[in-house]
Amino acid sequence: MASDRLTDYRRKRDFDATPEPAGVVDDDAADQPRFVIQQHSATRLHWDLRLEHDGVLLSWALPRGVPWDPKQNHLAVHTEDHPLEYLDFHGDIPAGQYGAGSMFVWDHGWYEPHELTDTKAVVTFHGERTHGRYALFPTRGRDWIIHRMDPPLDAERASVPDDLRPMTPVPGPLPKRGAWAYELHWPGLRVLAACEPGLVVLRDADGRDVSAAFPELRPIGRQTGSLEAVLDGVITATDGAAELIGRRLEAKSDSTRRRLAKDRPVALAFVDVLWHAGYPILTRPWDERRALLEELALQGDAWTTSTVWQEGGADLLAAAEARGMGRILAKKRSSPYRPGQSSDDWRDVRA
Repeated sequence: MASDRLTDYRRKRDFDATPEPAGVVDDDAADQPRFVIQQHSATRLHWDLRLEHDGVLLSWALPRGVPWDPKQNHLAVHTEDHPLEYLDFHGDIPAGQYGAGSMFVWDHGWYEPHELTDTKAVVTFHGERTHGRYALFPTRGRDWIIHRMDPPLDAERASVPDDLRPMTPVPGPLPKRGAWAYELHWPGLRVLAACEPGLVVLRDADGRDVSAAFPELRPIGRQTGSLEAVLDGVITATDGAAELIGRRLEAKSDSTRRRLAKDRPVALAFVDVLWHAGYPILTRPWDERRALLEELALQGDAWTTSTVWQEGGADLLAAAEARGMGRILAKKRSSPYRPGQSSDDWRDVRA
């Protein structure tokens, strides 16, 4: 029976406790079947793809989102059919309920069904973000693959690189003239955060993946969401940064890392952007990169966006010295980002 198609959906939910719709099967076929992709911050951040078909929404959970490149197949976990009311659903599913977490509509539109069976779906999406022909097919159990069949919409778009290295300042005097900005110099571990949908990888100045050492920083991906970017930052601590970070990097088990993170958490301060929304921005001036960083509004329990001063370098240096820091960074506002290089455009100024 058609009404049985929502049995699994209803069985998993308490509709007295969740705002999700109980739903009915609607057998009236749409001229242009609709789809929705919802960003779902549940136990793990993922994207829910739902296709209107036979009165319900066929549904898959995409841990890495929708691939834009046919060379990048993504996992798609087949889930229970959902009611059509879910096309517009957004909000918070309470803790303790199935799928607990926040959800919002990431994309929506209509699609052309080329082939829809129990073992294959080939469709062309016409959404606000998602366009083109895709195939979904099973591999094992509930695990499917979603594959883009068309070439990328933008041939200039590229995958987030893993070979960039931080730009470093050189020791120098406080600038006497010109357009400069100033930051406090925080001791700690310089990292580049490579952000992709469902994944954030932290690499040190030598390119080593140090993500596992800092479990309190893993939720950054919930805030960056589907953004493809490379962010420059410093992992630091309120006291004993070098000793604390060294212990983290030496820890052999995740349980030890979690214990250390609970006892003495670190913080990550973001200072620059090298790659944004799928494109390099290395040649753009520091002012423009900084504006993009501030638009991201990165702020969490264990991460923040660094504070900058557009003037008053001498006063900031004096304040840093009074706090026992004694160092600031001066950055030329017109400077490009030179990965892996030192440049006098960035100065390490000491009292």
